[in-house]
Amino acid sequence: MIEVLWRKGRDLVQGGYPGFRPQSSVEDGVRVERDVAVPMRDAVKIFTDIFRPADADPGARSLPAIIAWSPYGKHQTGPGGFDRFANRTCVPQGVPGKWTKFEAPDPEYWCRHGYAVVNPDGRGSWMSEGDLLTIGGCNAGGGEAEDMHDLIEWLAAQPWCNGKVALSGNSWLAQCQWYAAATRPPHLAAIAPWEGWSDLYRENVALGGITTAPGNWIDFVWDGLHSRTRVEDCPGMASKYPTWNDYWEGKRARHELTQCPAYVVASWNSRLHSRGSFEGFKQLGSKDKWLRIHDGWEWPDYYDPANVEDLRKFFDHFLKGIDNGWEKTPRVRVAIMDRAIDAPTNAYRAENEWPIARTRHQALYLDAATRKLSSATVAGEARLAYNATQGQAAFDYRFDRDTELTGHMSLRLWVEARGNDDRGNDDMDLFVVAQKLDPDGGRVPYTVYGVNWVAEPARGFLRASHRELDTARSKPGQPWHTHRREQLLKPGEIVPVDIEFWPMGCLWHAGETLRILIAGHPILHVGNPVTGESLVSARNKGEHILWSGGRYDSHLLIPITPPRHLSE
Repeated sequence: MIEVLWRKGRDLVQGGYPGFRPQSSVEDGVRVERDVAVPMRDAVKIFTDIFRPADADPGARSLPAIIAWSPYGKHQTGPGGFDRFANRTCVPQGVPGKWTKFEAPDPEYWCRHGYAVVNPDGRGSWMSEGDLLTIGGCNAGGGEAEDMHDLIEWLAAQPWCNGKVALSGNSWLAQCQWYAAATRPPHLAAIAPWEGWSDLYRENVALGGITTAPGNWIDFVWDGLHSRTRVEDCPGMASKYPTWNDYWEGKRARHELTQCPAYVVASWNSRLHSRGSFEGFKQLGSKDKWLRIHDGWEWPDYYDPANVEDLRKFFDHFLKGIDNGWEKTPRVRVAIMDRAIDAPTNAYRAENEWPIARTRHQALYLDAATRKLSSATVAGEARLAYNATQGQAAFDYRFDRDTELTGHMSLRLWVEARGNDDRGNDDMDLFVVAQKLDPDGGRVPYTVYGVNWVAEPARGFLRASHRELDTARSKPGQPWHTHRREQLLKPGEIVPVDIEFWPMGCLWHAGETLRILIAGHPILHVGNPVTGESLVSARNKGEHILWSGGRYDSHLLIPITPPRHLSE
C-alpha cells in the first residue's frame, strides 16, 4: 500500500466563501438552486449549484444537464475571474456571464438554449464533505472519477432531467472528464474536454521524468485549494515517489474504456495541456469522437461565440437527439502554424484521423562538427560540449521546398555527462525545442494569442536516467518511457536517449530553416501563466557532451505531412 500524503487546505474565508446558503430563486428567467446536497456512494455529501430555465416544467424530464466539475469554488463566478490576467487573455469584457465558474460553461447561455448547468464543489472542497482527492482517484478511495459518476447518475434521476448528462470545461474541468468517462456512467451522453492533461506524471509533475521543484506551478495550484479538511498532496507525492508506481498509474486516464461521444479540443501552444489532449483523443475507445486543433490560447477559444455554437451543435445532437448535421463535421480539424500572427487563424483543414495517416517520418542526422542536420548519415564521429546549466547547442536544417511537419517528432541523442571535477556526473536533464527561422536566419516568433507568450513549433524533455523505453508502446516519432527506475550514468559512459516532442503542426516554406536547440535548462517558459515560474534542474552540472556520426546515430525523426492530393 502506497502512503498518500496530505496537506492542509486553505481557509474558506480567504477564498471569499459567501457562506452555506441552500435556497432556490428565479433570476433573469433562470431558476437558481444553491447548495443542493448530493450523496455519494459512501454517504459523503457534496454540494452543488444548479441552473435551469425557469419556464421549464420541473416534472417533464425535458432538460439535459451539463456538469462543470472542479474544486475551484462554485461561488467564484462571473467575468471578473479574468480581470487578474493581462488584457483578460483576450476574453472580452462581460464574458462569461455572472453565474459562470472559472473555465466553465456559461449558465445564462445554456439555460437560454434548454439545458441545465450544474456547478459542484468537488469532494472536500469548500463545504463539500470528505477529503479533497484529486485527479482521477487514489488508493485512499473516493476519487473524483467515482464522485463524478455518482453525480451524473443522480442528475439523470431528477424529474426535470431527460436522462442525458454531459461534461464540459477547460483545464482541470477538462482533465477530470477523461477519468469520469472511463467509469462508464450509464447516463453520460457526451464529454467535451477543452484542453486537459490526462497523465499527471508525464504531463505535469515529471516532464520527461524531470520532477518539478518546490514553488513551481503544481505547488501554486495545490496551495490554492480550499478545504475544511485536508487536500491530497500531489506535489509532495512527486517528491516522495519520483518514479512511476501504482499511485501515478491511478493518475493516468484509462481512455480506452470511454465509449461515449467526445468533442476534444487541443492546441499546439498549451504548455500544460497539449500532450494530454492529443493522447486523450488518440486513445479514446469511443468511435464517435471529434478533434479540433487550434493555434491560440484556451480561454478565449473556449468562450469564442463561434466555438460555443459549435459545441452546442454537438450537444444538441447527442443530448437532445436533434438531426442537425453534426455527424458531417470533419473528425479532425487542424489549424497549421505558418507565419507569425497576432491572432488565431481560425482557418481549419479537415482531416480524417489523428495522427494523420499520410504522415511519413524521415530521419535528419546530427553532425556535431558542423552543427547541421542532414538527410544522409554522417560518417565521421564528432562531439559537441556545452555548459550544463547555462549553455546550449543548435543544429539546423534548411528546407529546399515547402514542407509541413504535423504529428509526433522525436530526437535520438548519444550523450555523456561530465561533472565539474572531471569525475563525471551520474545524470543529466535535457530540454529541447524546435524553432523556425526565416530565410535570413531570423527566428519566426509565434505569439500565443491571449497570453503573449512566444511559442515554438514543438518542445520536449528528458532526464537521462529515465531513458528506459516501453518498446511495446513506443512508435515512430513518439518514444514512450517507463519511468519505473533510474539508470544513472557511469563516468565516461555514452548512452542513447530518445526524447519525445509534444505534438506539432507547422509549415516550413522553401528557404526556411528548422533549428533544434538542446540545453540543460528550460529554453522556454514552461510553468504556470500566473506564477511565471519554470522547471529547474538539480541534476545538471559541468558539461553535457553530444556525440554524432559513425557509431553514434544521433538523429531527429521529423513527421512530414504532404498535401492530401500528393499522397493519393
